[in-house]
Amino acid sequence: MTSQRRGIHLDQSELLCKKGCGFYGNTGWQGLCSKCWREENQREKQKQIQEDWALAERLQKEEEEAYASRHQKAQSQPTITPFSKFEERKTKEKSSKVNTVTKFFTPSTKTPSKKDAFEAQSSPSPSSSTSRHSSVDSDHATREFIDFLKPLKSGREIFKQCRAFTESMVYKRDMAADELSECVQDFYQNLSDRLHTQFKGSSEHVESVMDEVEKYMMTRLYKEVFCPETTDDEKKDLAIQKRIRALHWVTIEMLCVPVDEEIAEVSDSVVKAITDVIEMDSKCVPKEKLACITLCSKHIFNAIKITKKEAASADDFLPTLIYIVLKANPPRLQSNIQYITRFSNPSRLMTGEDGYYFTNLCCAVAFIEKLDGQSLNLSAEEFELYMSGQASPQRPQSTGAASCSPGSSALGQVHERLDLLAGLGERQEQVMEKARQLESDLIDWSDDVEQKVQSVLESFPPETQNPTATTASGTTPAASSAIDSDNVENEHLPPPLQPQVFAG
Repeated sequence: MTSQRRGIHLDQSELLCKKGCGFYGNTGWQGLCSKCWREENQREKQKQIQEDWALAERLQKEEEEAYASRHQKAQSQPTITPFSKFEERKTKEKSSKVNTVTKFFTPSTKTPSKKDAFEAQSSPSPSSSTSRHSSVDSDHATREFIDFLKPLKSGREIFKQCRAFTESMVYKRDMAADELSECVQDFYQNLSDRLHTQFKGSSEHVESVMDEVEKYMMTRLYKEVFCPETTDDEKKDLAIQKRIRALHWVTIEMLCVPVDEEIAEVSDSVVKAITDVIEMDSKCVPKEKLACITLCSKHIFNAIKITKKEAASADDFLPTLIYIVLKANPPRLQSNIQYITRFSNPSRLMTGEDGYYFTNLCCAVAFIEKLDGQSLNLSAEEFELYMSGQASPQRPQSTGAASCSPGSSALGQVHERLDLLAGLGERQEQVMEKARQLESDLIDWSDDVEQKVQSVLESFPPETQNPTATTASGTTPAASSAIDSDNVENEHLPPPLQPQVFAG
């Protein structure tokens, strides 16, 4: 009987740039490759600049016409202002107006002079440690970069340019992330062009130099450009993390993942793939983060190959990658993707296995964000019940009908334990709710008792008076107590003898 499950399918053409250039596209670039995305941005900026200059010229023309009109009226009326002063004021006003417009529409640079940069670097400040990046990783990267450049004829010049650029980027930390990315990408492009001219088209040599340049620069700039405050990267991280947690119930069968975790070698590959995608967050250099994604993908292909006993296809890889991401829930996933997109050497994302696997990861994250019941062959009602936690999907038994991947008794036991934990979690929530209700009742009871005691105390006038005050009879409280004491003692004495009167 043929299975009717639809599974997850992605046409390989969807991974390519929408412009049809043949390079890999990226969701962060609206489906374009790095090259087409930069060209598109340049066209948009040129168009905006032309519109701004046209607006500036129109405003200047209107100002000149208004000025000429005022000047004509001034000539027709007597004035006490000498003509020479009038011309001087006209020239000064026009010059100020032109300078203001030019300054407004001329792109400003925040790059300080060498003297200012040196003073900022040498003078102590609260952020000096951050700007100089005096961490161990930064120093180690600098030493490695210098050692790499020593054999090169132009190594000293390359190092000076890279160091000057990284120091200038400290003053641009308030810029938008896209502008920071454009600055870095422009530097990559200009340096790469000069290296191609110097090495006479030796692409391999140029790529090796650019890899070291990227490693040096991004290690030093990591704190400034990773998840900057000017973006909503952190918000996206929390959203995708919450989304993945809500999808904890998704099974390997729902995604039609052709992996049998009962096989020890397959299970080991799955664990390694999860570890690699989590380890991506611990790296600082885009190339190293991409290496983690590539290694994760190779473990996935190995797991599929062992399970199916044949080479894995692209239709097998994407659902398995989605499953790995769901199980791993990598930290700061969106921030890492954005960081790679913005600051990686663009040629690495456009071609090669790094670009292919990274594009698939972006597609997997996009699929998770849009995942619904239809994607998992579930009805809308079932999907909502599972998402809300009101129900848990029935785990298929190892002796059940055919499915997208072989059943596993060990995996079934794990799923049973997960269901048991889910039930315990619900019971714990109920107990906590009752405990909170009991605490509220105790507080209300305590307040009620205190009010009743207070009302009883207020209903009786206080009988105790000031110890220094005297009693109504003119005796002090001490004296009164002494008298009372005497009375008590006299109660035990016989009555006094009465005098008898004898007659006659």
